[in-house]
Amino acid sequence: MFVPLFVKRRTAILIATAIALAACGGASVAELSDSESPASDITADDDSPVTIPIHLESMAAIWETDFSNSIIDLEELLVGIPLSDPRDAIPPIDNPQFEAVSESDWIQDPEPGVLIEIEGDARFYPLSVMTRHEIVNDEVGGIPVAVTYCPLCNTALVFDRRFEGETLRLGVSGLLRNSDLVMWDDVTQTLWQQVTGEAIVGEHAGKSLTPLASAIVRWADFRDTHPDGQALSSDQGFGLVYGSNPYEFYSSRSRPYNFYSGEIDDRFPALERVVGISVNGIDKAYPFSLINKVRVVHDNLAGQELVVFWGASDTADALDSGLIADAIGIGTGIVYNPFVDGERLTFVASGDTEFVDNETGTTWSILGKATSGELAGEELELLPHRNEFWFAWQAFFPDAEVWTG
Repeated sequence: MFVPLFVKRRTAILIATAIALAACGGASVAELSDSESPASDITADDDSPVTIPIHLESMAAIWETDFSNSIIDLEELLVGIPLSDPRDAIPPIDNPQFEAVSESDWIQDPEPGVLIEIEGDARFYPLSVMTRHEIVNDEVGGIPVAVTYCPLCNTALVFDRRFEGETLRLGVSGLLRNSDLVMWDDVTQTLWQQVTGEAIVGEHAGKSLTPLASAIVRWADFRDTHPDGQALSSDQGFGLVYGSNPYEFYSSRSRPYNFYSGEIDDRFPALERVVGISVNGIDKAYPFSLINKVRVVHDNLAGQELVVFWGASDTADALDSGLIADAIGIGTGIVYNPFVDGERLTFVASGDTEFVDNETGTTWSILGKATSGELAGEELELLPHRNEFWFAWQAFFPDAEVWTG
């Protein structure tokens, strides 16, 4: 059952209502629910009872999700939108409309977006659009992908939608866990954690989607590096005007909205951004406040050599000012494989958006393209990573290492 179109048009109101309730601290999970009845039981495959929390009862009655198959405590799931069936009340884009870079005059230079490039097909998904929809089901370079963004955690990830012989359509469940978007698929109605890509409730619980390399980058850099690329257009058929931030002043807060109730590690501000990397089950964070001092970090994580570039310092904060183009600059952190033609390169920063390798003297852009020198025309391999908020990182990866220099 999908939320009717007239409900979808109330998306902005629902978001504002949910955020207001959380920000004021005046709504418990139960108060965001339509049900006041006691928690009920369903039966798992092994005939043992499974208790459904009060706030999930209406969903368990409607959805085909197998709530008896879960790798989490169901109490961890919070209702982010106060509807009995909140699925896709924040509507994903299933038929994305694009325009050529040369035609995208509505996007301003410092505005951030999600970059993905597959087989030469380079696309830019402005965060001003992603904050309103959170998921774009697309096909890039012939591969069906889900471009996802959780504004409450600032997590942008891209996943391959092909899974066990099916092509999934991912949607916004209306549920949150540790303030992070919980997605659902239209084949099994399994619930998926966006920040990890792991199925947490339902038929596929314990399995994971395949992440694809992506990055949050500045529009000016994408436009200059990919003149033949494409960007989401300003008309996606929902009657929305993009460019503003519905979560005004969120990243200026001392702690996230009350959708997150856990402890916050005080080594860094709760809403500081970190570059989060996961390789072969090993995780590591690189805080912006540290890497912006050195601009380049060389490291080895679980056997994977990597280099982190930090730059484009005026990349706008999509979650602060009401108008994203006018927001303060926060920069961006991007992770690459430093090997080119079998040779490991080491880099130093040169200006705000350029880097030079010590081995050949080649100049590289922040998007990993060699622009001049011996290796001109070469590209660094982009590695999967995130630019999430510190509180979200430590909530999902509490035992992970943190780079401190």
